[in-house]
Amino acid sequence: MFFEGSEKKAEITIDATQLSLLTDISDDFWPTLVNHSNAKILSSISNDQCKAFLLSESSLFVWHNRLLILTCGETQLVKAVEYFIQTLGQNVIKQLTYQRKNEYFANAQPSCFGSDIKLINQYLSGKAYRFGEMDSHHNYVFHLDNRHEATEVSYELLAYQISTSASAHLTQANLSASDIRDFLCISQILPDFTLDDFVFSPYGYSLNAIKNKQYLTIHVTPQAESSYISFASNIDLMTLAPTLLEILTPKSFDLMTFNEHEFEDKLKHHIPAQYVCKSKVEQQLNNGDLVSFTNFILPQSTYVAPVELNIAGDNHAL
Repeated sequence: MFFEGSEKKAEITIDATQLSLLTDISDDFWPTLVNHSNAKILSSISNDQCKAFLLSESSLFVWHNRLLILTCGETQLVKAVEYFIQTLGQNVIKQLTYQRKNEYFANAQPSCFGSDIKLINQYLSGKAYRFGEMDSHHNYVFHLDNRHEATEVSYELLAYQISTSASAHLTQANLSASDIRDFLCISQILPDFTLDDFVFSPYGYSLNAIKNKQYLTIHVTPQAESSYISFASNIDLMTLAPTLLEILTPKSFDLMTFNEHEFEDKLKHHIPAQYVCKSKVEQQLNNGDLVSFTNFILPQSTYVAPVELNIAGDNHAL
């Protein structure tokens, strides 16, 4: 079974003197926004500073002055972004960042990064970058061409081709949410967080966690042929990397950070020695954000044998 776990991601910061996304927005706005991306809300948790929505494809987080939304599969996140702009207006938006990364089967997607940002650019002008090599792991980033106070620090850890044992564990029949939380050491990683999670059928898992303004979201696509597990957070995933990598032992992983000024030092201290850096780049964007990206691989001594494809099956298999 194939599923594109790779997420599209948008973060929008607004002028909080005009409105609060937590208190001034009607309850039906968020389901409508999510529906525009061809996803739906499954459940939600909240505190005084944050609302977190678990989606059929990934997650949505809302604070007083910003939102973060990630969608995976064959969703069109850009349509949700367009709905936000059309409904609340361009003038309320202080900054917008839109990301897409390399996908296992890009040909199965209803749009590409280029067409997405052309749509956004009809409303708000910006600049785009590619972080990473074109023929390897990379991440596209679009941002509005204006400066903002770049104080939010965030992290993404994206693990590919997890170990055979991890994939086998996460694709067991009748696996419960508590089983997966124990496997991922969630209680160790997220003490005192409020949790919301969901186990998909036949495979897959999503978790949202919040504590005050802090958040972490995890999305698991465990199928061996396209395994991918993502972690996105404003807590320091670089210090958690040794634990996560020991659990999953991926053949490769990406780390991407916004405004982490100790990126290089943390790589040296926290990335296990058996991983080899294949790509590393850092860029101060015009909007004020410092973006760092790196890709690590685990050197292989055995290789995948040729796989016969079903030419009568879905096009993405080809």
